[in-house]
Amino acid sequence: MVGFKNSYMVMEVLLDPNKEISGDDPIVVTQFNISKAIKDGILVNFGECGLASSLGSFQVKYVNPITKLCVMRASRDEYQKIWSSISMVRSIGNCPVLFNLLDLSGNIKACKTATLKCDELKFEQYKLMVGACLSADVTQHMQNCLEKIRILEH
Repeated sequence: MVGFKNSYMVMEVLLDPNKEISGDDPIVVTQFNISKAIKDGILVNFGECGLASSLGSFQVKYVNPITKLCVMRASRDEYQKIWSSISMVRSIGNCPVLFNLLDLSGNIKACKTATLKCDELKFEQYKLMVGACLSADVTQHMQNCLEKIRILEH
């Protein structure tokens, strides 16, 4: 018996790319609002049939609201449809966004490795950007997010 074949996408969410860089974000990136924006994109671009065929395997597995990284799972048959819909998403709520694919993997182990590496690098950038304003709560939240990646399962 052959197992269910998935593809995993590590995506970076770029909030309001035309805005000057600052520490304030206009929206909190969550699994719900990313998933909703992508599902709406699939519906607009591929219709109800396309959405129905994608829903069986599509899942936002992980989101880090600090570094704006997310991991998505899709079946190998549907990932191109989902990826193309992601590239057409232009907003989450009323906030303009862009998605940048950082890694595409065929297994969760390779995806975890890429996500950990990207998350750590982006958190270092974040620490440099906020400087002395970095609170202990943010550092603890980041540690919790990194732990979620380490225990990420199918």
